[in-house]
Parts: sequence; structure tokens; C-alpha cells
Amino acid sequence: MNTNAIEVRGLTKLYGGFKLDRVSFTLPSGCIMGLIGENGAGKSTTIRLLLGLARRSGGEVRVLGADPETAEPEFREELGVVMDECPFPESFTCRDAGRILAAAYRHFEADKFAQMCKNFGLDNKKRIKDYSRGMKMKLSIAAALSHGARLLLLDEPTSGLDPVARDELLDVLLDFIQDENRSVLISSHILSDLEKACDYITFIHAGRSVFSEEKDALLEKYVLAKGSESEISALDAGRVVGVRRGQFGCEALVERGAAERLLTERAGIEDIMLYYIRGDAK
Repeated sequence: MNTNAIEVRGLTKLYGGFKLDRVSFTLPSGCIMGLIGENGAGKSTTIRLLLGLARRSGGEVRVLGADPETAEPEFREELGVVMDECPFPESFTCRDAGRILAAAYRHFEADKFAQMCKNFGLDNKKRIKDYSRGMKMKLSIAAALSHGARLLLLDEPTSGLDPVARDELLDVLLDFIQDENRSVLISSHILSDLEKACDYITFIHAGRSVFSEEKDALLEKYVLAKGSESEISALDAGRVVGVRRGQFGCEALVERGAAERLLTERAGIEDIMLYYIRGDAK
């Protein structure tokens, strides 16, 4: 059995004035990967290409060992998908959604779907048009988790959810991958959520992959260093990602060990992304 849920090599897609440019990453089976980047970086485009919803301009993609552009229809049964919009008609109730899912998936678990809807507080009688954005997202998540998928592809699934519901979702994802044949790729702007749950982080900026690394190794690699302009300027430029200058001094994202004489503190995933995007060059 393939030990990787997703393998992407040099993935390229041209969309008018936008280019997804040779993106590469690997998601091992049994793991959760967070896909991060600013709006318009190419995260949703990448997920659409992994689903075979768009044709790539170049590169190689394997999802559960198959090329999504040429895979057999059964391949879709293995994927649980949550996009930024609810896939069901606004006139449906969640019971109607369950009937559609039962017809679409051979391994649909009606009882599991109904229980998840109940746990999420979804009213069986209320129509989807009367759901809040958060409730629609919960319905999409329940659908994705109720037909025996081996891989979840989630595009901003925590959007519209309150902190308690987001925490519940993370618990669901962590429980999902207890089976080492299951994996999750999740994009989110709420990086604290990804920091809690993910094993790997892939960062896409302006259509290009900046890095794809184990989360723990990434957090161990960098620190935030604080000092005066002259102290920060004296650091090894090759070990400084970026600098932010303020009225009372400077702060820099640096490799651990590069600023031993300065005050340093832990750098989170959000710090790392922001310094790569907005930090002034050394």
C-alpha cells in the first residue's frame, strides 16, 4: 500500500494572470497537513487540482496513488471534501442531504451522519437557506465524514465556526487519523488551529511553495529575536528570514541559535508566515 496519501511534484496551473508555479509537497498517510498562505496564494486552486476539478498545466499529482484527472469514479468514494460553500441546495433539510448522500456513496453511514448532525446542533426540519454559515459548514463536515473516506480535503472548514465548534472539529480530525490509513489536508486562515492539530505545514505564497515541513521541526527551527537596529543588523543575514522595525527597536525571525546574545521568544506558525510575507529583508 502507498505510504503517502498525496504526492505533488512541480504542480503548475495557469489561470489568466495567476500562476500556480511548480508547487511540491508530500502528505504521508495517517497525518494531518495544514495548507497556509494569504488570500489568493493558490491554496484553493491546489485543492481543486487534487480533486481533479481543474486540469493542471504541468507537474505530477498522486492522490491515494491515483492521478485525479484519470482516476476511476470509485476514487471519489475515498475522498471527503469540504469547500468554502455548502454543496446542498438551499431548499434541502439535513435529512434531504442524507438521502442524496445515501444515493451517491456506496458506503454511506446514515446513522453516523444523523448522529453528527445531532451533535452539531443541526435542526432536521430547518431548511439550509435558514442555516448560518457556521451551520452550513457543520453540515458539509458531517457529510464528508460519513461515507468511509480515507482522505479529507478541507478548504477553510473552520470558517464561521465559534472557538468551541472549531475545537470540536479538531478533535474529530485527530480521531479520524487514529486509523493510520486516513489522512487530512486542511487549509485555514486560523493558524492557531493548524498549530494544534497538524503534523505538517505547507506554505504557499504568490503561487509558489515556500516550504513544506514537519510542524514540530518548523517550530524548533525559528525564534523571534528582539534588539536594537544595530544588534539586529549585526546578525548573520543568511540566518534571518525578515525584520520588522518599530519605534522602540526591531524584531526578527531568525534561525534558532543565530541570536544567542539577544532576547528571544518562541515563534508560532503565524509569526513564521507573516515574516516570510511582510518582514523587511535583512
